[in-house]
Amino acid sequence: MDGGQIEIELHTSLASIPLEMWDACACPEAANGGRPNDPFTTHRFLSALEESGSVGPGTGWQPRYLTAKSEGHLIAVAPLYAKSHSQGEYVFDHNWAHAYETAGGRYYPKLQVAVPFSPVTGRRFLTRPGFEAAGQAALVQGMVQVAADNELSGAHITFCSASEAEAGREMGLLHRTGQQFHWVNDAYADFGGFLDALSSRKRKNIRKERAQAQGFGGEIVAVTGEDIQPAHWDAMWRFYQDTGARKWGSPYLTRGFFDIAHDALRDDILMVFAVRAGVPIAGAMNMIGRDTLYGRYWGCVEHHACLHFELCYYQAIDFAIANGLGTVEAGAQGEHKLARGYLPVETHSLHWIRDAGFREAVANYLEAERAAVSEEIEVLTGWGPFRNEPQEDHE
Repeated sequence: MDGGQIEIELHTSLASIPLEMWDACACPEAANGGRPNDPFTTHRFLSALEESGSVGPGTGWQPRYLTAKSEGHLIAVAPLYAKSHSQGEYVFDHNWAHAYETAGGRYYPKLQVAVPFSPVTGRRFLTRPGFEAAGQAALVQGMVQVAADNELSGAHITFCSASEAEAGREMGLLHRTGQQFHWVNDAYADFGGFLDALSSRKRKNIRKERAQAQGFGGEIVAVTGEDIQPAHWDAMWRFYQDTGARKWGSPYLTRGFFDIAHDALRDDILMVFAVRAGVPIAGAMNMIGRDTLYGRYWGCVEHHACLHFELCYYQAIDFAIANGLGTVEAGAQGEHKLARGYLPVETHSLHWIRDAGFREAVANYLEAERAAVSEEIEVLTGWGPFRNEPQEDHE
């Protein structure tokens, strides 16, 4: 469908874009009340970040939501931010910033099309059905124009879809690949069916880990939707603070985000807790998409052997199988996930660099990096836990 004459606009608050109009681009598949493919680009999730102060003044993430209209109708949107640092992105460009500034340039601020603090894959140029090509092109051109007009060093699109990466390359953007570990549901009837697909040694190891974890002296409880109570958010906030302080120095999300999530996001969330004597001592929080469970946050106030694996990885697999989900995304990094059934997959980002010389240097780097990532994925997949021979003996 032809987009016709297209008008681009920047917005400093999502409140200026009606929920129905944003979600018609971000998650048209959920128009009849179903789950969105990607809960992270919904109006309710991005609004929760903004309204809670997790993004905005003082955070280094200044909202500059990008919209494209054709004949007065919104046809495409993008979660765009002006960034004054590179934290909370998980596609690391710190070395780029150092090199650029060492050469006398100013790397920050930059533009970032992303879901803040969330290394999850999905569409980033969100278009209404029928306007995919025109909407993507308009958003890319608008983003580049904003960066060029303001003499910014560059603009970056992180964890975009493979099809967006291909379209971006055709529009002249630089393509970067990375790697994550995802679990794929091969129509397993239950967790035992998944274990049957593994080598004997890996099956035994996972059973041992689950037994160790479940022997911590309490029970494991999973809650979602209306079963999530304020006390669950209190516990998850404690866990999130502890993990955030150790990993990032300070948590990215504010306490207010958890309060807003209780009202606006409960149906999108699965929490799994280890509870002893009525008190959660560890927990994991996931977001639920139409076909994917996204592992997000983990924390604990007590250490117990293998409890992290149980709450974050095995309980996620249990939930995915029980609910017919095709994939579990286990977040950034972590080769330890490989032995637990999560295989390496390629992730994508796109980059526009204003300075021609620096752009050429980055392009050369990315060419070598893509080859290295591809080789690493091939090697790691070969080390995976799945049986090589279909008739391998079972214990």
